[in-house]
Amino acid sequence: MIRKFLNNWLHNEEGVAVMEAAMLFPVMLVLLMGVFDLGNGITLSAKTITSSQIAADLVSRNRSIDSAELNDLIEGAKLAFEPYGTASFGIDIVSIRFDSDQNPEILWRETRNMPQNDAAVASVVGLAPEGEGMIIVTVQYGYEPMFSKYFTDDIDFSEVAFARGRRSPTVTWGG
Repeated sequence: MIRKFLNNWLHNEEGVAVMEAAMLFPVMLVLLMGVFDLGNGITLSAKTITSSQIAADLVSRNRSIDSAELNDLIEGAKLAFEPYGTASFGIDIVSIRFDSDQNPEILWRETRNMPQNDAAVASVVGLAPEGEGMIIVTVQYGYEPMFSKYFTDDIDFSEVAFARGRRSPTVTWGG
């Protein structure tokens, strides 16, 4: 009798599928959460690019810009991140004019919630003749993964957009 019980127990395969599912479920759940965070990261990277291009385009449409217009276009750049929050959104907008040695001179600059991107300004040396100008917009966004934060640090996205004035060689500060 004991021999028959042990033999049946050793050859019983009814619970194998449940055991396999129990072993694979945690692995599949971790993969699903990782894919969710990866998808959000890819989306936020694209939104960072779009936001910098929106801001550069909106600034380049003006001959002169003031504080109210600048605040409006920064809000427009933030809207590119909808439906995600903008607490970690940072922007650096610079209007430059090239001097006689083709070096950039900063006409005005607005930086919010991030350090100034002086490397972007230095990167345009010699790109245009004297009197021409350029708009340089840097957008940064910090993403804290919802599930992967226990395995990795926050992910910082940064994008620089360059634009030339549409209506004038430079965009000046009007107050």
